[in-house]
Amino acid sequence: MTSLFSDSDAKRISTAIQTAEDRTSGEIVAVVAPESASYVSAPILWAALIALFVPWPLIHYTWWTMQWVQSLQILVFAVLAVLGLLIRPLRFMLVPASVKRQRAHRRAVEQFLVQNLHTTATRTGVLVFVSLAERYAEIVADAGIHKKVPEATWKAIVDDLTARIGEGRPADGFVAAIGAIGQQLAHHFPADAHVKHVLPNHLIVLGGGDRDWRGARHRT
Repeated sequence: MTSLFSDSDAKRISTAIQTAEDRTSGEIVAVVAPESASYVSAPILWAALIALFVPWPLIHYTWWTMQWVQSLQILVFAVLAVLGLLIRPLRFMLVPASVKRQRAHRRAVEQFLVQNLHTTATRTGVLVFVSLAERYAEIVADAGIHKKVPEATWKAIVDDLTARIGEGRPADGFVAAIGAIGQQLAHHFPADAHVKHVLPNHLIVLGGGDRDWRGARHRT
């Protein structure tokens, strides 16, 4: 379990999913990822760009030989690349926000498929996805429920989730989000004795790690 959630937090979230699904034929799955990509190319790219400009002032303002200039250029590249690869927060700082959002969204869609939420008979699967490193949250809803719920409703749920995580109450955020999603599902697709819930009710954690969530971004 990631340090963002205790065992008791995980039980609360599991109970919230079970309670919500008791009132609907829809399915809810909650997934937390430590990161949506490794972004190892980012520090290498930045190191290469900086190293590319190192020779210019040395050539114009020093008497260094090209061998020394090239040696320094290689050293600068190597040091910056290694620092970027080893220092995780620095590596993520080097990645544009738009790229991180794109990768996190792609991971959310991937998890929607991996968790088989697209296989429900009434197309009412809903994924609550959080990617810690990108400070990103998203609700991915299948066609059956998505077309019945306004975008503003999904956005409000995600906004509340990210706000609670930013306040240091991630479990409260998930429980509230799951409850709100359950209300929408119960309203449009109430419980059906002929429909069985087969997807996992526990919080799915893809890896360890945590991150400050203040200023978190969202997508619905």
